[in-house]
Amino acid sequence: MALRSFHVDLRLTFFLFCFCSSISSHNAQDPTTKTMEEFSGYPIHEVESFPSTSIPSISVDVETLQRQIEELSTFSDTPAPSVTRILYSEKDVLARRYMKNLMGLSGLSIREDAVGNIFGRWDGYEPELAAVATGSHIDAIPYAGKYDGVVGVLGAIEAINVLRRSGFKPKRSLELILFTSEEPTRYGIGCLGSRLVSGNEQLANALKKTVDSQNMSFLDAARSAGYAKDSEDLSTVFLKKGSYSAFVELHIEQGPILEEEGTSIGIVTAIAAPASLKVEFEGNGGHAGAVLMPHRNDAGLAAAELALAVEKHVVESGSIDTVGTVGILELHPGAINSIPSKSHLEIDTRDIDEKRRNTVVEKIHQSAMAIAKNRRVNLSEFKIINQDPPALSDKSIIRAMETASQELNLTHKLMISRAYHDSLFMARISPMGMIFIPCYKGYSHKPEEYASSEDIANGVKVLALTLAKLSQD
Repeated sequence: MALRSFHVDLRLTFFLFCFCSSISSHNAQDPTTKTMEEFSGYPIHEVESFPSTSIPSISVDVETLQRQIEELSTFSDTPAPSVTRILYSEKDVLARRYMKNLMGLSGLSIREDAVGNIFGRWDGYEPELAAVATGSHIDAIPYAGKYDGVVGVLGAIEAINVLRRSGFKPKRSLELILFTSEEPTRYGIGCLGSRLVSGNEQLANALKKTVDSQNMSFLDAARSAGYAKDSEDLSTVFLKKGSYSAFVELHIEQGPILEEEGTSIGIVTAIAAPASLKVEFEGNGGHAGAVLMPHRNDAGLAAAELALAVEKHVVESGSIDTVGTVGILELHPGAINSIPSKSHLEIDTRDIDEKRRNTVVEKIHQSAMAIAKNRRVNLSEFKIINQDPPALSDKSIIRAMETASQELNLTHKLMISRAYHDSLFMARISPMGMIFIPCYKGYSHKPEEYASSEDIANGVKVLALTLAKLSQD
């Protein structure tokens, strides 16, 4: 076993050398190859996989990858260049079928769980060891772009193809995960699939009673897409801590830093986590002309004042990493000549420091109560929907990503992710890391979202090299 391990390590070393030297093809009599094989007594490449007269390309197939991104974007409920792909919709189901076909063509064994998380595995030569995982999502909010999440799934398939073409054989199995519903569009729950994978019992129970805006239950929608057929027990989705030895996600930055600085690769050290709030005020409606200002109990003005309070508390935190957004503000009855009798707000506040973020949440609550009292309206609801802890990337995975970037001669920087991703929840069951690539002006969640083929290829190379390193540990 020790001799076998030495041979594999030697092959990996040679593979890494070839990979970071960007060598696309060789002659079988290449002197370096010949010397390595004579020294090791072991062929660098698998005889059954490749002709003995040539060494295969280890470059990224950029043309095919870009074509796949374009093809996947056609599974959309809105016209190009926008992409809309909502959980369990017809287009979502078709996109899943497309992805499973690509995974099968890459030689991965495929399984799906009760909510539609899709797993594709390449067995290592020691399959009993915990696998190294990678992946992301393909669902898209209304009128979004074609790269968010998608780069981390199609890019992961190509990273595995890169390793296969090189002749590399993993010690630990490599597993690609396509997560269900990273976006909170249909049921208001972000990272639904990865939350469940991480063992969230409260969510598993809540989903039994959750309905969308059309009053369709989550379970009925899942069944319409071919999932959750046998039982309402979603705990079958849970994975135990330690199921994976590492999880690495490739993603567009969704911010402007890498592009502005001309840096090729972002290595994520921490992921900021959101606290999501629902707030409702109830006052008295009335005619916009007949009710005098001193006599009003305006729920709309209470909401407006709270929105400004959110900004105030976030800024007062003193940290640029603290952010807050009032993403939804609805007034009832919604007529220009009627005083709002009800208002509804949904608030998102994030930070990489959990204590600081929670302090902001408490200050928002205090302001909501004070505003209700001062404006003589009722604070009918103040509900914390989720209050997730931030996640730190694993140091060993950070080192692997840094080493991969250096060996590829790619500029890189350590940075935090202010957007949250499936990695945030995978960190609860596995050491985690993320690779960012630049995107045009930092645009995301809109049709202008764009990442160049070169930047995507760089990300795929770093991912492939990182997976190779981690799979040998």
